[in-house]
Amino acid sequence: MQQLTWKVGGAQGEGIDSTGEILGTILNKMGYYTFAYRHFMSLIKGGHTNYKIRVSNQPVYYHGDQTDILIAFDQRTIDENKAELHQDSLVIYDSKFEPKRLEQFSSCGIPMSKIAEQLGNVIIKNMVAIGVTAAVLNLDPQLFYDMVEARFGSKGEKVVSMNKSAIQQGYDYYREQCEERHYNLPADKASEIPMLISGNEAAGFGALAGGCRFLAAYPITPATEIMYWLISHLPEYGGKVVQAEDEIAACLMAIGANYTGVRAMTSTSGPGFSLMQEAIGLAGIAEVPLVIVDVQRAGPATGMPTKTEQSDYNEMLYGSHGEIPRIVLVPATISECFYYMAEAFNLAEKYQCVVLVASDLFLGMSKQSVPKFDYNSIKVKRSGLISDSELATLEPGQFKRYALTDSGISPRSIPGQKNGTYVALSNEHDELGREEAEDPYNRVSQMQKRFRKLANFSPDEWGAKYYGPDQPDLLLIGCGSTYAQISEARVQLEQAGKKVAHLHLHILQPFPAAAVRPRIEAAGKCLVFDNNYTGQLRMLLQQEVGFHNKYETHNRYDGNPFTVSEIIARANEVLQ
Repeated sequence: MQQLTWKVGGAQGEGIDSTGEILGTILNKMGYYTFAYRHFMSLIKGGHTNYKIRVSNQPVYYHGDQTDILIAFDQRTIDENKAELHQDSLVIYDSKFEPKRLEQFSSCGIPMSKIAEQLGNVIIKNMVAIGVTAAVLNLDPQLFYDMVEARFGSKGEKVVSMNKSAIQQGYDYYREQCEERHYNLPADKASEIPMLISGNEAAGFGALAGGCRFLAAYPITPATEIMYWLISHLPEYGGKVVQAEDEIAACLMAIGANYTGVRAMTSTSGPGFSLMQEAIGLAGIAEVPLVIVDVQRAGPATGMPTKTEQSDYNEMLYGSHGEIPRIVLVPATISECFYYMAEAFNLAEKYQCVVLVASDLFLGMSKQSVPKFDYNSIKVKRSGLISDSELATLEPGQFKRYALTDSGISPRSIPGQKNGTYVALSNEHDELGREEAEDPYNRVSQMQKRFRKLANFSPDEWGAKYYGPDQPDLLLIGCGSTYAQISEARVQLEQAGKKVAHLHLHILQPFPAAAVRPRIEAAGKCLVFDNNYTGQLRMLLQQEVGFHNKYETHNRYDGNPFTVSEIIARANEVLQ
């Protein structure tokens, strides 16, 4: 693999994100594979933020442990990112400050703020940084001009010209003052230009492709981008987006839309998901299809809204009062966000249950160059809806919406169909949907019916994926977005002569025990990576498959994703 890592950092409000977005977009258009990760604080201005891009000649799923090129707008950027620098790293800093602790690294000061001020606005120092980057990477600065015109054309020619000048002057200054240091981009490129898309955008796209035509949501970091994407695209296909007054209303609106036969969903993060718990119970007992995306962040309460974590698994598995069947899908890559979302709607409708898609901030807000999606593989499979002609054969009031079928799946009517049903009680009910809350036989039979629904859904087929030798000394186990780092770590450990395998879970409920149990049984030791404090994945493994004495754990809950180096270090500890 040929690769390069670049990072820009500064205070929020200094255009850090747009700097990274512009560079990442250009590199992607040139045919390189990229992965971009945003580190930011829950502030509008101030604090520290950075944007990191890893560019390669092969697909990459993680932004990398090290940084080759660091562009620093302030000293804090150097302090917070110094640990990622190596002996061949280059640090470019705004010469408005005198950097400290840079003696062992190559560095160059560029008067980025001064150049921007002379051009008319200090904020365009980020465009100066783009020009400097172009010089470092031996790129023609004019590559960026079309994007400048697209971004700033509506603000007039003066603004466009000012930004172009900032790029050119940054480029020229570096070429004249810091000519000795350049980096070459990978020699090879993708055979066709990949898409550059975030996990949240891919999730919205997958929902659209899966037949979703209604989203009700309340803005919440880090899930809001799903709503924004669907606001931009759903109306083109006859769909609607409603910004609800809160997450409770959003979930109930999605249930109502699904009840009328429209494929509908809601998207949220941890605090909003907590508010939806009562409504999830309603969907469960009324047997209304419902898709919910939880883009997890660091909790509890407000917690750290702009940091990643995987601490909502227990809530997704067991949340809501009482007991209802549910499916919990966990995409591991940005591409899987697309495919899993599309399939979630088929599953929700087929089994008339809640389907939860567990993403997280790292997966949702990162951007990756991915192969174009295979739209032919997406099938919208409508199921379970009773026809008007079938209803016409029944006596009025005799449609058994909750019929005690062997499969547990009962025919579903849409309000307005003659001889169908037009209400769905939250009370326990009989086969006709009448309130029979205190009848023991009815209660038992309806509970058993609801839980029979998933008997024919096998999570083992794609709920767990395995990589490596059949009888490893150490089995690395993860779930969701930890896939990228564990995969890279396994390859490096294998290259170092270690017999290590990787088991990754993609469905948590129903649990793919038949696929997981033999892999754990065959391994010498198991090392579980949990992006939470209590080890929720490890506890689920112990509950579902046993082998309690085989598990070692490595937990991270500081708001940052795992690194490849820490996974390797912990694996070597366990192997000793």
